[in-house]
Amino acid sequence: MTSAPFAADAPEHEHVFLGETHARNERRTWLVIGVCSAMMLLEIAGGLAYGSIALVADGLHMSTHAGALLLAALAYTFARRHANDPRFTFGAGKFGDLAGFTSAIVLAMIALLIGYEAVSRLLAPAPIRFGEAIPIAVLGLAVNVVSALLLGAGGHDHGHHQHGHGRDHGHDTHDHDHHDHGDHHHRHTDHHRDNNMRAAVVHVMADAAVSVLVIAGLVLAKLFGWLWMDPLAGIVGAVVIASWSVSLIRDTGAILLDMNPDRTLGQRMREAIEAGGDRVADLHLWRLGPGHLGAIVSVVSDEPRPCAYYRDRLTGFDALSHLTVEVSVREP
Repeated sequence: MTSAPFAADAPEHEHVFLGETHARNERRTWLVIGVCSAMMLLEIAGGLAYGSIALVADGLHMSTHAGALLLAALAYTFARRHANDPRFTFGAGKFGDLAGFTSAIVLAMIALLIGYEAVSRLLAPAPIRFGEAIPIAVLGLAVNVVSALLLGAGGHDHGHHQHGHGRDHGHDTHDHDHHDHGDHHHRHTDHHRDNNMRAAVVHVMADAAVSVLVIAGLVLAKLFGWLWMDPLAGIVGAVVIASWSVSLIRDTGAILLDMNPDRTLGQRMREAIEAGGDRVADLHLWRLGPGHLGAIVSVVSDEPRPCAYYRDRLTGFDALSHLTVEVSVREP
């Protein structure tokens, strides 16, 4: 197989693949950390002042919640500061996914701890101080609702950049392009999702779900003497958190391993190029960051055209932020 003798200019360009709402999400995460930290200090101080071990325990629990959010905030900050760092070949857009994966592992551990404690309480019921437990659970729920509102439920990011980059490597011809075009036929899919914000929201929602279940269990236990309702609510909460954790691990893990994020999109790219009579010998598609995909396309043709021709055939794929095209002559 020989290569086409096409060359292209090689203008400088950036590799910034952060989500469009990166800065906003970073500010909101730090704000929620402030709220959680203030509540944590208030609960611990109040518990020590009034001799409430339950209040101190909830304050310490809030510290783990703030710690998970701190991980998300630091990922935003680190990704922003290193967005133009040349050491990161395809940018720093995956820091959020790395933080989301780590948060998912923490969530799984929390689910195991809650499940263990709930089963222990179910097998060996302990007396419950309803007068303290219920107000604390309600307070925790209120803090989580406020946190969820501040985070804005995560949202979707649709960041795009436009640059061009081509080079001639002696015999192989590569063309790198950064697109900013509207794909009217391609709906925004999961590759636009900010998994760092998603992980932060999941932490908040998991805590809120547990608070709701705990409140329901405590109220029923107080009214009807069903002490088993409290640990049962804990078991249900652990299962819910575990399912969210598994989903987050699966999605972020796939991104970190460069799994194809959209097989339908890849097939449509292949069809767009082969519609001109050429053949796609190889196609790689992976996620660079929220709303940004990278692709490497190897084209084999009897009558190869300039790389710009194939680049133009892929306009309209709005999430395709970094494209490398290699054109080769088909062997007789």
